[in-house]
Amino acid sequence: MSFLVLAALASVLAGAIAAVTGFGIGSVLTPVFQLRYDIRLAVAAVSIPHAIATALRCWRFRREIDPRVLKSFGLMSAAGGLTGAVLQRYATAPGLTALFAALLIFAGVAGLTGLSERIRLGRKAGWVAGMLSGALGGLVGNQGGIRSAALLGYDLPPARFVATATAAGLIVDVARVPVYIALEGERLAQIAGVLALTTAGAVIGTLVGGRVLTKMPPAVFRKVVGALVLSLGIYMFSRVVR
Repeated sequence: MSFLVLAALASVLAGAIAAVTGFGIGSVLTPVFQLRYDIRLAVAAVSIPHAIATALRCWRFRREIDPRVLKSFGLMSAAGGLTGAVLQRYATAPGLTALFAALLIFAGVAGLTGLSERIRLGRKAGWVAGMLSGALGGLVGNQGGIRSAALLGYDLPPARFVATATAAGLIVDVARVPVYIALEGERLAQIAGVLALTTAGAVIGTLVGGRVLTKMPPAVFRKVVGALVLSLGIYMFSRVVR
């Protein structure tokens, strides 16, 4: 299978997953881009379809956004994402990825076992979780997984969970994308065709996946998010220990 075909299919799948769970575009597309590009360009490139599809998803679910959670969690997540994006070209390392993977594995297990339902994040804890999730995401390019894992600590129904996670992700994108463009703008321009293709795929996936979310019971939704977070953590850890 050619890289372009793989990237197109992966972008549609990523957009659909993100429409249902609130994350997935960076988690799915970044490894695909790494098949051809180095990690810095891959992270910067994926931020483009991620930002556009996230903006679309945010608009579609705008009435479901929880303002309280967004203020305490989303704004700190943006600050962390900006910091991580600035440091990304200097701090990417196997140890950091392993730590990120371990956090995802723990969060995934907590979601599947019901432990996350007994954890409730207050305002101060939300600030810390938002800052850490944004910073890790800016560093390794997969902030959605750890952000959704942290948001499991809030008692949010599926549509509100996805809407709030999406709004927080959009704030992070607004903060980090200009940094990536400033650092990698010349190389991003050279792969404009690939970016256009994957952006279109992510948008299509977003439109299709959004229909599934409205039919998913809250209990099933939490299990799905937990399973995807766990899978992402295992995958990232496997890449470190190869």
